[in-house]
Amino acid sequence: MTTPDTLWLTTSPELKFFNNALLRHLSRQTSIAQWEYHQKPDDPNSLSVAVTLLHDYLKTRKKPVNLIGHSIGGLLGLLYAQEHKERVKSLTLLSVGVNPGIDWHSHYYVQRKLLPCSREFILKHMVQTLFGYQNECTLQKLITMLDRDLNNSASPHSLYGHASIAPIPVSVPLLVCGCQDDVIVDPHQIQGWQNLVSSETTQQTSPTIRLWQCPQGGHFFHHFYPDIVAKEITKFWNLNYSHA
Repeated sequence: MTTPDTLWLTTSPELKFFNNALLRHLSRQTSIAQWEYHQKPDDPNSLSVAVTLLHDYLKTRKKPVNLIGHSIGGLLGLLYAQEHKERVKSLTLLSVGVNPGIDWHSHYYVQRKLLPCSREFILKHMVQTLFGYQNECTLQKLITMLDRDLNNSASPHSLYGHASIAPIPVSVPLLVCGCQDDVIVDPHQIQGWQNLVSSETTQQTSPTIRLWQCPQGGHFFHHFYPDIVAKEITKFWNLNYSHA
């Protein structure tokens, strides 16, 4: 069986629908597979288990792999690349800021603590924040998806505590994609990656890093504009391979 050149990481199985369009575009350029981590209710609120399981999968491969992840899936890729850089050909992050623990869960729990409102009311507000105005049918479907994601995602945040994760420098070719109108991971969080790389590495040891921001599309810009996101990722791969 042929092993894929590219691996999409997801820690939010309930939201993987929003990755499908981009995956279809990328599958025309590379052999790609999805790797999912399902957080169990009794599992510790830590991504260390996911990193170990991912390594169990990748350590049998003979060649490094391109890793891609959105939000906490990208954070998983960061943690893995930090520990096992020899197995990572490149890393692409979507909606992952220089403070990589920031996700929609963190915004949700802040609002739960500040506002005397129900879970459903705040989820309705989160749908409007993430996706804009929706008709009633679509609104209810999205509320249900977000509600399930709160229960099943590997996000490090909870109602009992907000996890603060320091910037994580990596020494693999890195593409960071964000969106100019993303209110969860704002443009300053994306631009902060350049400052991190500049402060952590020298001119001689600095890996390839590219920053790109989609003009619109919000936190799930890769769902709304998969064609142009795929072009940027492919351009990054081509640049990386030409310097290999």
